Amino acid sequence: MHFADGAIPADYMGYVRRKHLWILGGVVVLFLLLIVSISVGAVSIPPYEVFLSIVNGIVDRVILLLNPGTVLNPSSTDRIVWNIRLPQALAAIVAGIGLSVAGVAMQSILRNPLGSPFTLGISNAGAFGAAVSVIVLGTGQMQSTVADAVVLNNPYVTTLMAFIFCLLATAVILLISRLRGASPEVMVLAGVALSSLFTAGTMFLQYFADDTQLAAVVFWTFGDVGRASWQELGIMAFVTAAASLYFIANRWNYNAIDAGDETAKGLGVSVEAIRDIGMVVAALVSAVIVSFLGVIGFVGLVCPHMVRRLIGDDQRFLIPGSCVMGGILLLASDTVARVIVAPYILPVAVLTAFLGAPVFIYLLLRGYRR
Repeated sequence: MHFADGAIPADYMGYVRRKHLWILGGVVVLFLLLIVSISVGAVSIPPYEVFLSIVNGIVDRVILLLNPGTVLNPSSTDRIVWNIRLPQALAAIVAGIGLSVAGVAMQSILRNPLGSPFTLGISNAGAFGAAVSVIVLGTGQMQSTVADAVVLNNPYVTTLMAFIFCLLATAVILLISRLRGASPEVMVLAGVALSSLFTAGTMFLQYFADDTQLAAVVFWTFGDVGRASWQELGIMAFVTAAASLYFIANRWNYNAIDAGDETAKGLGVSVEAIRDIGMVVAALVSAVIVSFLGVIGFVGLVCPHMVRRLIGDDQRFLIPGSCVMGGILLLASDTVARVIVAPYILPVAVLTAFLGAPVFIYLLLRGYRR
């Protein structure tokens, strides 16, 4: 949008500036929430000490990188922050970003306001693949301590199996989306059917599993960000960052698809290729998160709609805004889950389901009123 002399209108600049301010404000809130999340728990740590511990830990790791022989003596606070709470908080942020960006991409690609990895059955498909890995391939085992109740012997095999079944569910959704007259309701109902199918498959495997395998699968299925180690966090962060960059790079294509397939094709967008690749990338993100953390529902559905209420449907701002909102929502849910029934710790998936189910019902009712 330009004047004849090439100048950008002031009202458009103000429009863009407001969107940027919303996203920047979300980043600030996310950082503050990160400090607060690390500070609360069985051992309370003042936020200022948390900040100093993070800064000192970064400095110490730089020193170790430059001088590998250096001997460091971290304090008890540093051990709590860096070995327990920081990985858990960062896993919540990364998982929230990954699920949200997958959700906003699916909603745009399928032109379906109810699209997300959970509602379309992709998360349950990944859970079934992980169950196959744990029970059939023997990649999961029980430990004797509560802190290490479930350990995946080979998380890479589990991730691969989850990804394969996520791709299978994605292929079914893509086929349904190409049917003539397939409405958003039809695709959501197909997702419900897929969820039931893969849930039944998981129950079937559990029926023939021994006590150790059954306990491992049931405990693993509870979505919990506390089980991610630094290594698993690195894998999730890499996949989520790559997927987010891909979706951001295609923001203009998704804006065109939002206007309709015919309009997008008229603008030179390869709709089928963009849709197929986007669904595969979203499935990969979902598979990695599900395989490491378990099923965490409704984050990919709720966050994009919350951001739409704030900054609109423009994918240039909706995608990064959804990433920030996903990190905020899942980190806040994990923080509340750790303190709401202390000293017990609820799996974060419990709170996200409590939050997401009412929003899902609201969106269904609003859709039928159109």
